[in-house]
Amino acid sequence: MNQIDYSDALVYIVDDEAPLRDAISSLLRSVGMQVESFPSVAAFMAAPRRELTSCLLLDVRLQGVSGLDFQAELNRDGVALPIIFMTGHGDIPMSVRAMKAGAVDFLAKPFRDQDLLDAIHAALAADQERRQRDQALNGLTARYATLTPREREIMALAARGLMNKQIAGEVGTSEITVKIHRGNAMRKMQAKTFADLVRMAEALGLAVEGRG
Repeated sequence: MNQIDYSDALVYIVDDEAPLRDAISSLLRSVGMQVESFPSVAAFMAAPRRELTSCLLLDVRLQGVSGLDFQAELNRDGVALPIIFMTGHGDIPMSVRAMKAGAVDFLAKPFRDQDLLDAIHAALAADQERRQRDQALNGLTARYATLTPREREIMALAARGLMNKQIAGEVGTSEITVKIHRGNAMRKMQAKTFADLVRMAEALGLAVEGRG
């Protein structure tokens, strides 16, 4: 399992049963996790979000917006927050719907403490990996922004598999100029090899369908 610093992670709990919220909060704090609990979706939405590795422990049946409807709302809004559902009235279609929509787990009450902790660890690991990917992509995007328009053009053409001579013909310049621009692009993108540059182009969504 991925190593997670629980002291730098946060579990949100949304459940309308105060005793359950308190019991889960105590359990999670006992293993070093940060916890914020809410009696409703509205209360959760009204609270500020913290930029920490996080997950949401969400009851399926809530007053107002149901847990499943709230999951759909978060998905529509592009909010990437791993969700673990818990319910005392679950059924197979309900759990299938939740999992198809991206839930990490679906726990039937009462659940074992260890099952809950395992599900939360998996959810936090997923969020940590997503944050790392986003951070890496943000770094790539920032470096890509330092390229000149011609360097970007040549980077994209090179990533498609075109040779320097072909790129020169494509953009109407000399082969030596292409080599210079390509070298500048690799240096600015911090690509150690050409394969690195191709992977970066793919991560940035540049056209690479012409490769090979």
